[in-house]
Amino acid sequence: MRRFLGLAVLFCSLWIDPAFSATKDLGQGFADHGVATPSSMPRGTVATIDGQRHPIVLSWLMDHRECYELLWLDVLTGKAEEFPLPVLPNDAPFASLLSASNKFYTHIGSYFLEFDPCRRAFTFCRKTAPQMAMSLTEDDQGVIWSATYPKCGIVSFNPKSRELRDYGHVYKQDWPMYPRAAAVDDTGWVYIGLGFTATQILALDVKTGIATPLLAETERRHGAVDLFRAVDGKVYTQNGPHGDQKWMMLYQGHVAARNAKPPAAKPIIAASQSLFHGVFPDGKRLKTLDLVEQVATIEDARTHDRKTLHFDYRSEGADVMGVAAAPDGTICGGTCFPMRFFRYDPKTDGWARHVALGQWNTVARQGDRFFAGVYGGGGLLEWNPCADWLDTKPGKRGSNPIFLTDSAPTINRPHKLLAHPDGRTLVLAGTPGYGLTGSGLLFWDRPTATRVLLTHENLIPQQSTMSLVALPDGKLLGGTTISPGTGGQCKADQAELYLLDLATKRITWHEAAIPGVRNYVDLCLGPEGLVWGFADSQFFVFDPAAKKIVHCEPIDKSLVAPAYSQGPRVFVRGLKGQIYALFHRAITRIEPQGWKINVLAHSPVPISTGGDYLDGRIYFATGSHLYSFKVPGN
Repeated sequence: MRRFLGLAVLFCSLWIDPAFSATKDLGQGFADHGVATPSSMPRGTVATIDGQRHPIVLSWLMDHRECYELLWLDVLTGKAEEFPLPVLPNDAPFASLLSASNKFYTHIGSYFLEFDPCRRAFTFCRKTAPQMAMSLTEDDQGVIWSATYPKCGIVSFNPKSRELRDYGHVYKQDWPMYPRAAAVDDTGWVYIGLGFTATQILALDVKTGIATPLLAETERRHGAVDLFRAVDGKVYTQNGPHGDQKWMMLYQGHVAARNAKPPAAKPIIAASQSLFHGVFPDGKRLKTLDLVEQVATIEDARTHDRKTLHFDYRSEGADVMGVAAAPDGTICGGTCFPMRFFRYDPKTDGWARHVALGQWNTVARQGDRFFAGVYGGGGLLEWNPCADWLDTKPGKRGSNPIFLTDSAPTINRPHKLLAHPDGRTLVLAGTPGYGLTGSGLLFWDRPTATRVLLTHENLIPQQSTMSLVALPDGKLLGGTTISPGTGGQCKADQAELYLLDLATKRITWHEAAIPGVRNYVDLCLGPEGLVWGFADSQFFVFDPAAKKIVHCEPIDKSLVAPAYSQGPRVFVRGLKGQIYALFHRAITRIEPQGWKINVLAHSPVPISTGGDYLDGRIYFATGSHLYSFKVPGN
C-alpha cells in the first residue's frame, strides 16, 4: 500500500446524470462525446491572507493543458476567482513555496513565477534555463531558490531587488536528475539533494556559481536525498551513502559532521506538488479542498466548528490515459490528475465517474471482467461491471475494482496489459521504478490468484517490455523499449523483439530485429500467423516461425506517428477481424495483401490515445475528450 501513498489524494465518488453529456457530430463520421473527467487537480495549495488580511486559499490548477491558472478562494464570502498564468508553460508545478513575505512561487516550463495576494496579481515572470523546479526554498535574507529538473539548474530570486540570477545547469549526468531537496545555511551556502539513478549532494558557492559534489562516487547510491535547514543555521541530511542513516551536518559548503544530532527544522512553507499548507494566520484550518465536488471545508481551531464553501472554477478536464470496450457494452478507462475512472454508455449518451486507485495506464477486457495496469507501483486491478462500484482499497475485501497485486519496483509505470486469449492469464509490462533501468513481466493466473514476477535479468537485461502479443503456439512475442524508469539511465543501444514460452516463462529467442529502433510501440497478430507492429516511425511485419522481419516501411509523414500514450493501443480489431491503426492525424485500415495502410479518414482532432472498437465505431481520446469514428460499411 505504501507504494500508492503519492497517489492518495482521494476524491468522493460521483455519478453523473446521463443528461450531462451531449455528443457532438464533427462530420465525416467523427463524434465528440465530451470530457471524461470534468475536473482539475491541485498542484500546491496554501491557506494565507490577502491585502486586507482576509483569509484566502490559493491553489495551482492543472488539467489536460498542464497548469493553466491559480485558484483564489475567499473564505469569508466563499467566492472563487481565477488568475490565468501569464504564460501557458505546458508544464505543471512539482514544487511551490509561500514566502515569509506572503508571496506564492512556482517554477514551471522554464518560467519563474511570483504571485502577490496583496496586489491580487502575478508580479514576476521570467524565462530561465529549462525546466521546472523539483524543490524551492527561502534563505535568511528572503531570497527564493529553485532547483530544476532535468539537468540540475539553479535559480535565485531576490523579492526586494527584483533580481533573478540564473546559474544555469550546475551538474552534469547522462540521465534526468530530480533535485527534490534544497536548503540554505546561515552563511549563504546552498545545498541540493538529487536522485534517482544515483544520489548526490551539491554545495553551491553563490559568489562563484560553482556547485561542488559532497558525495564521492563510491558513496553514491540509487534513490533520493532529503535535506533540511535547521533552526541552528546548519543543514542536515540523513540520506548518507549505501543506506547509512546517520545524520550528516552540512555547513559552509562542506560535510561538517557525519554523526550529528539535528535540532528542529526551520519553518519554511514549501513542498512538492503535494504541498497543502492548511493553517491560516488566525489559526483556522483548511481541512479539505475538493476540486471534483467543488467544496472546501474550513475548521475553527478553538471551537472545531466547520464551515463548508461551495465554489466554481473553469476546467477543460483531466487527461485520458486509455480507453477500451468493457464487457457490458460501454467504453471505459481512466484519467490522470485527478485519477478517475470513467464509463461512457453509447446507448444513453451518459457517463458514470468514480475515484480510481492510481493512474490507469493500460486497460483490457477478458471475459466478463475489465482490468487495469496502474501507475505507480505496477498495480493490477480487476473490475466487475455487473456489480456495484466500491472504491478500491488494497487488502480490503469487497472492493470493486479489487486490487490483485503490485509489481514495484520491477514494474512501476505499466505500458502494456495483455489479456491472454486462454481466458485465465494476464501479463503486465512496463518500465521500472524511479532511477532504475530494465523491467520485467508480471504474470497473473486468475483461477488460482497466483503470480509470477520476472525481472529484466530473466528477459532482456537493461530493457523493458513495451508491447506484447499472444501467438497460437503458446508463445508470446514481446517488443522492448530502451527507455529506463523515470529519472533512470539508458543503458542499451537498441530495442529487441523476443519470443517467450508461456508455460516455462523462458525466453527462447531474441534479436535487435530492426537496427537502431528504440521502442517497439505496439504489436498485433495478423493473418497467417504473422505479427504486425510499429517500431518508432516504422511499420513492420514479423514472421515468428522464421524469426525474421518480412516487411518494413517508414510511416507516411502525413500520418505523423502512431497514436502514442503510456499504454499504446494503436491497433484496433474490428468485428470481422479487420485490423485498423490509429495515427496522430488519421484512422487507417491495414490490408493483408501487401500490408498496405489505407487511410479511412483524416481526423479533425489529433489522436493521442487509442483505442477500441464497439458497435461499428472506433473510440479514441485526445486530451480530456472521448471521440469516436463510424467505420464505413459497419
